[in-house]
Amino acid sequence: MDLLTFVEQDNTLERSLPAFRSGDTVAVHYKIREGNKERIQVFQGIVLQRRGSAATETFTVRKMSNGIGVERIFPVASPFIEKVDLLTRGVVRRARIFYLRQAKGKAARIKAKR
Repeated sequence: MDLLTFVEQDNTLERSLPAFRSGDTVAVHYKIREGNKERIQVFQGIVLQRRGSAATETFTVRKMSNGIGVERIFPVASPFIEKVDLLTRGVVRRARIFYLRQAKGKAARIKAKR
């Protein structure tokens, strides 16, 4: 075993996130620290991609805020993630759905799995 993978394996905290993939709509409850106060902020949007593995795995979530697309990258192993709620499953045929960035209006919708 490689020394780097041994250290990553040792420092990875076990997290019980739901099984989500690109196209799913999730709500990420994220801890925000402002001064000495801490609060939880919910970032709800569509998962564009999941990348990496083990300690370096991340996922990108995109939402529309006042007509402007906002994307945020969350590390899976982050201690600031309180929980991730899976709201809807989307039907997509790709692992990375970056085409959503250019889509507007009804074209930016993703069909929900029943």
